Amino acid sequence: MSSGTPVIAGIIPARFASTRFPGKMLHPLAGKPLIQHVFERVKQAKRLSAIVIATDDQRIVDAAHSFEAEAFLTSADHPSGTDRIAEILFKNPAFTHALNIQGDEPLIEPVLLDVLCEAMISDPGMEMITAARKLEDAEAIANPNVVKVVTGVHCRALYFSRAAIPHLRSGGVRACTFQHLGIYGYSRETLQRFVALPPGVLEQSECLEQLRALENGIPIHVHITDHVTIGVDTLEDAIAVEKLLHVGG
Repeated sequence: MSSGTPVIAGIIPARFASTRFPGKMLHPLAGKPLIQHVFERVKQAKRLSAIVIATDDQRIVDAAHSFEAEAFLTSADHPSGTDRIAEILFKNPAFTHALNIQGDEPLIEPVLLDVLCEAMISDPGMEMITAARKLEDAEAIANPNVVKVVTGVHCRALYFSRAAIPHLRSGGVRACTFQHLGIYGYSRETLQRFVALPPGVLEQSECLEQLRALENGIPIHVHITDHVTIGVDTLEDAIAVEKLLHVGG
């Protein structure tokens, strides 16, 4: 593991293409492109040493530079945002850790970012960290687009699934269901190991990249939060989030 004071980069992967919403990163919300809202929220976090937008499209680079964000073109061949983040991290040897921040969540909570950073700073041996929140809505629990996670007594992830986990059998004890929030912190060494590993059977079955870590013995600490994340996956999502942005000023 890295020695000395951790240097944590907040890296925002921003792909231009999107199956359900092409060009969504530049879609205007309350007078600003989506990616700018994300950047400005992340900028409010106090524990990040740098904020970088990692993209595959020059249009996003140009937009980022217009609001004075640091942005870099990465390879167009990356299969995931994690690989894009790894490229940025490896090109900047001063960064000891990376916080993977979704580029389509304009209401991300800066305090949550700081909490995850503090956890990595206080525990030099931590390999990966993510976040989850208590989920009580039955429709959301049954929704395969809402990823669930179960943890052990030390808040380490046991499994992530699109299914409703844990299953409540007749006569069983009801346990809390937690929704996984798609934010990750990695040490440099862990990220380097992770992207070198081939996708595992569980990952390919559930289409959940984080299962690659569990399949290969990489522990993932789960921070439980009250933060409610709202991602923009469709134009309808954008319209709903824009209303919230107007309300919030």
